[in-house]
Amino acid sequence: MATCYSASAIVGGTVTEQYVYKRTKELPNTKRIQSPPFWVGKYSWRISYYPNGSHPSYADYISVFLNLGGTITKPVKVRPRFSLLDKAGNPVPAVRSQYTESIEFFVVGAGKGFHDFIKREGLEASEHLVDDCLRIRCDVILPASIRTEDRAPPPSDLQRPLGNLFVNKEGADITFQVGGETFSAHRCVLASRSPVFRAELFGATREGTTTTTIRDCIRIDGMLAHVFEALLHFIYTDLLAEMTGLEESMMAEHLLEAAGRYDMQGLKLICEEKLSRDVNGNTVAKMLRLAVQHRCSGRLASSS
Repeated sequence: MATCYSASAIVGGTVTEQYVYKRTKELPNTKRIQSPPFWVGKYSWRISYYPNGSHPSYADYISVFLNLGGTITKPVKVRPRFSLLDKAGNPVPAVRSQYTESIEFFVVGAGKGFHDFIKREGLEASEHLVDDCLRIRCDVILPASIRTEDRAPPPSDLQRPLGNLFVNKEGADITFQVGGETFSAHRCVLASRSPVFRAELFGATREGTTTTTIRDCIRIDGMLAHVFEALLHFIYTDLLAEMTGLEESMMAEHLLEAAGRYDMQGLKLICEEKLSRDVNGNTVAKMLRLAVQHRCSGRLASSS
């Protein structure tokens, strides 16, 4: 029996992911498994695998997405292609999803892919489950101008050690009280990510902020506890905590406000990108109000 839950093998611009099918089927709809980060060009990527679909409308399907990680200074063009592999490790022609033209990633954390990669019923009836293992290959195709930079060493990855600090709180030297809950953090980390935190923790408090300092404890008003926790998660990891459906949209609204409050432009752009996906006839007026209220100039403003 093969032991293959989420192992990655990287060859140039190709990554192959393997999953134990029955085990991953236990995940609910909209929940995903993310691969370890891998590098193509000078960029960090992850594969997101949704064994029961990435949206309630695709609950009978397996969904796959390519997510951009790390940091970027400008939009990244890429053409991802996903393939189901047969027993011999070759792509199954009938199960291949790709973009015919390059698409752009505007913000870190964004994902591009396919909700309806393969229907589970069809997969289970096929010969492509080997020892209950499913293998999916993703080819990450970058423009030639970017591919020439593949030999450059990747930038330092600080997300993992900082993420560990977020979890274990080792060396934390500041406490926040938000909505009746207490959160520990590190002054230097917060100050390095937000000029507002830097002023509050190491200098004069910016006029107009609503914080009350009691020794090494700061009370933050006007913010929900779970929103502040999501804000800290982003500060330490440069990633949003996993959210789905309506929860994701509501959290993006709250974090958009938090991003403005703490002058975090990267987070603001990510929230704009997520909210822009929800713009439709029923939400356009609301999204326009958000764009105006928070002085958005990115995807949300153009979508509204």
